[in-house]
Amino acid sequence: MAMDAVHPRVLGYLGRALSLELSAVQQYMTQASLVDLWGDAASAERFRAETVEEMQHGERIVQQMLSLGVAPAASQLRPVSHAPDLIGLLEQNTELEAALVAHYDEATRFCELIGDGANGAFFRALLEEETHHGEELAAWLQELGGPRRRPGYQAYGRRAPQARNATGLRAAPATPSDRARF
Repeated sequence: MAMDAVHPRVLGYLGRALSLELSAVQQYMTQASLVDLWGDAASAERFRAETVEEMQHGERIVQQMLSLGVAPAASQLRPVSHAPDLIGLLEQNTELEAALVAHYDEATRFCELIGDGANGAFFRALLEEETHHGEELAAWLQELGGPRRRPGYQAYGRRAPQARNATGLRAAPATPSDRARF
């Protein structure tokens, strides 16, 4: 397909998709190293697998852009999000995946609107994969007791309940949590 036959907005969706996917690569790669430092090798391995999946999405977007005669350029990467524990990281990843799903949904609908079946199918495939990925993250979060705003989170938080002294006031924690530092 010649570049002039592609709607400029479709090219914009591709560029933004590349930025979001590379942001996800950066986030998952960083989180894999972080949870590995925490001693959680199993979660580190899962984050490494997520990194590879998002890199593959990025590669497909680059290939699509090149096939359209466009030089790929990720315009802006999101900064890596911080969290003091695994649940916080998963909550942030869920938000990033939701942004990807919303982007691919919008791009798919736009392509359908303008009758661009080829790019619409491309975005639809990514939408389905990211939707599935978001569901996997939600399931992992549920395995850990669910998001913070739900009951049961306290058992998985980084701080143990603080003891109270004779006056009923909370005693200061003995040492700061190493996990709180990023």
